[in-house]
Amino acid sequence: MADGARGGDLSSFHRHGPWVVAALALLGAIAVEAVRRHIVTREEALFFAVLIVTIILHEVSHGVVANLCGDDTAKRAGRLSLNPLRHIDPIGSVLLPILLIATTGSAFGWAKPVPVNVGRLRHPRNQAVLVGLAGPFVNVVLALGAGFAFRVLTHGATTIYGTPDQWPIGDELLFVAAEVNVIIAVFNLIPIPPLDGSAVVERLLPTALLPGYYRLRSASLVLVLVLVLALPNVLNSLFNNGLEIFWRDVIRI
Repeated sequence: MADGARGGDLSSFHRHGPWVVAALALLGAIAVEAVRRHIVTREEALFFAVLIVTIILHEVSHGVVANLCGDDTAKRAGRLSLNPLRHIDPIGSVLLPILLIATTGSAFGWAKPVPVNVGRLRHPRNQAVLVGLAGPFVNVVLALGAGFAFRVLTHGATTIYGTPDQWPIGDELLFVAAEVNVIIAVFNLIPIPPLDGSAVVERLLPTALLPGYYRLRSASLVLVLVLVLALPNVLNSLFNNGLEIFWRDVIRI
């Protein structure tokens, strides 16, 4: 079975790999040209590129932890893959981030949710929390790695470079990677389903209240959309506070 799975993965790579490389090369060329023509800034292009990678890693981590806890649904669906074509959601991964970058200068988004069957976990109620928090945990680890690397390269003196577009591209990439991962972590820890922070709320609820919670959860995506589209100042405040704590108190810049 394992050899067959590996053969299937290699076959899939040979079929789709060139298309993935070609698509990434085309997107890269478009981004370079957009920056050259001043349609977007270099920071915005890096932000969007890092955002795509970040949300894919975020989603894959849910499936990896679920697999470790006994649910191989994501694995069988081929979603434990870094192939972006398996995870990109046309709206959450492309359209919404582009619109938000164009209108607000910042963005976030989502990949196609990795399928998880909570009932197949060995300890559903407890391990569902681990699966839910896996994504933000990965974002925090990536943010810390990028943030401390940025601090080492710049010696903590961010102001000497002027604006990010004037920094060496390596410094700017680390800075953007840290900020994107902080934003994605903060956003997903909001305790509103289907965001990951709701896993903690669900675990803390008494069993008797779960049926009512599940009924509310089915319509809760509307609340997330309202928060994103109608209350951007609330989100920006959360993001800014998270970024301030990260740079000032954690990375100490």
